[in-house]
Amino acid sequence: MAEAFAITGGKKLKGTVRISGAKNAASKMMIASLLTDERMTLHNFPAIGETDITGELCGVLGSSLAVSGDTLTMHTPVILSHKVPSLSRRNRVPILALGPLLARCGKAEIPILGGDKIGPRPVNLHFDALAAMGASIRAHDAGYEASAPDGLHGAKIVFPFPSVGATENTILAAVLARGKTIIQNAAIEPEIVDLIKMLQNMGAIVGMGANRVIEIEGVSRLRGTSHRVIPDRMEAVSFACLAVATDGDVFVEDARQEDVLTFLNALRRIGGEYEVRDTGIRFWRERPLTGIELETDAHPGFMTDWQQPFVALLTQARGVSVIHETIYEDRFGYARDLNAMGANIQVFSKCLGELPCRFNGRGCEHSAVISGPTPLMGGKSVARDLRAGVVQIIAALIAKGDSLVSGVEEIDRGYAAIDVRLRGLGAAIKRVSARP
Repeated sequence: MAEAFAITGGKKLKGTVRISGAKNAASKMMIASLLTDERMTLHNFPAIGETDITGELCGVLGSSLAVSGDTLTMHTPVILSHKVPSLSRRNRVPILALGPLLARCGKAEIPILGGDKIGPRPVNLHFDALAAMGASIRAHDAGYEASAPDGLHGAKIVFPFPSVGATENTILAAVLARGKTIIQNAAIEPEIVDLIKMLQNMGAIVGMGANRVIEIEGVSRLRGTSHRVIPDRMEAVSFACLAVATDGDVFVEDARQEDVLTFLNALRRIGGEYEVRDTGIRFWRERPLTGIELETDAHPGFMTDWQQPFVALLTQARGVSVIHETIYEDRFGYARDLNAMGANIQVFSKCLGELPCRFNGRGCEHSAVISGPTPLMGGKSVARDLRAGVVQIIAALIAKGDSLVSGVEEIDRGYAAIDVRLRGLGAAIKRVSARP
């Protein structure tokens, strides 16, 4: 049955909330477990929609999975099938199974990919890297087939931009390939570093050099290991924005300063404040919020997944703010929902920033101008994707009156029991049945 969040705004959020293990690390580590026939254990494991669908994928391929509290145990002694069928929910994780399946079976087949509705994410970078390593890939109406009957071998891979998914895919394929693989212009997000640490503990040889270079020396086999997933930095930023937007005071347990440095600087510039403690970070509003100009960028820049909750916060800032989105070309769809609640957000196809942008001249609406502060009124909205859904929750908690946010399965994909945790901070939010 479809569900929605019924929210009454106007309450200041106060208290302590603990963030979960990182979605973007845990799901990739589950795929990495396919590289070994030994048992794997993940601690601080997030029970969310994304890991549910990844578990479904791994189970079809031959994994046994057991969750106890926040610990996942996985074991894939034999790959039962090289084919990933169409899953109950579409996402982009299946493409990362190509490397493990090619390594253990010599062939792989995956369905057409899905995921967040934030513009197309080209798969050519993944396929070009695997082809350079010896794989043959063919597209058909239902998906993609890959084969490497002679095994994968090392190669030099140069990405035109630091793609997170393509970097992860290349690493997963290279750890069991013959010889050395060098990735230039690689993504170096904290979740990728955490994946590399786990692979090292499994017996892989992976090094990180200067200037976004990752080197992998293939080994003949990997062993099982036990690993603790890093905290989710997207959750940390979401709760920070909720605290400041509602003029509250929230301690985000397990938030790590090193993962959110760029966000912390932006938050302080607009009038938010924070205090780093041994076990997390406390967030509150220090002064009336003011506008800012910023651009999203690959890590360690301002993360694209932080843009949406930050824009919701900026609707309450005095003056004009300008956001230039340089990672995805279609990530301001939620602006219409906020405008319907009273925000003043204009979206442009021009590059309103200084960073070189792949979308210049392509007609993509990837810049936004936010004028504020604007009072928001409650309303009805549908979560367009995971991060946009969090925007709608923040807006509803700021707004005067009642709001209904449907499509919460998108939000559940990345945030475990967010309604329960928000009630613990004093929010008036409850999960209800969404009427057709």
